[in-house]
Amino acid sequence: MRINKKKFVYLISPSKILNIKFYKDLELTLRSGKVSFFQLRLKKEKLQKKIFIGKKIRKICKKYKVKFLINDSPILAQKLNADGCHLGQSDMKINEARKIIKRKIIGITCHNSLKLSKLAINSGADYVAFGSFNKTKTKKTKFKATKKILNSFRKISKKPVVAIGGINNLNYKKLLLNNVNFLAISSYIWKNKNYKPEEAIKELR
Repeated sequence: MRINKKKFVYLISPSKILNIKFYKDLELTLRSGKVSFFQLRLKKEKLQKKIFIGKKIRKICKKYKVKFLINDSPILAQKLNADGCHLGQSDMKINEARKIIKRKIIGITCHNSLKLSKLAINSGADYVAFGSFNKTKTKKTKFKATKKILNSFRKISKKPVVAIGGINNLNYKKLLLNNVNFLAISSYIWKNKNYKPEEAIKELR
């Protein structure tokens, strides 16, 4: 995976996409040129709804040359012809996912564990994600990660690293200066009380 330092945002969808305003906001956000990946993460929607939403998002991502990833489901990634998928520790194993989406991108959550990151890389993951680095509104935080895990991982691999958890315009630079390639961001963009999505991303300079 090639890394463009200007495109350091790994944007995650809100948990619900309720109306067409979202697609306009997404387009304005991706237009910033700062987003490398967009992950569709709709835990509670039915499959057909995910497919309907996913097709619309894929077109927007393609327009702005953003990689479109699916959370949890390699099967949905295949149906949508997405660029890849992101797997949690309780999701499908990487070798099984490879059989479905072949050479497309597979990333995996490794929490705060060097052991899990080694397993991920040895299994063929294209990137690893560590977190949570800060408190987050997106989901309950079970694991706390620090820059120590980033430094430890860099000693064993050059694979891209995604940082997860409560990242915003006040704390993002610290992570970029500590061996992180991409910042997974959701609430800061979609639930920001001070900025519209396209304004919020401009604050990440």
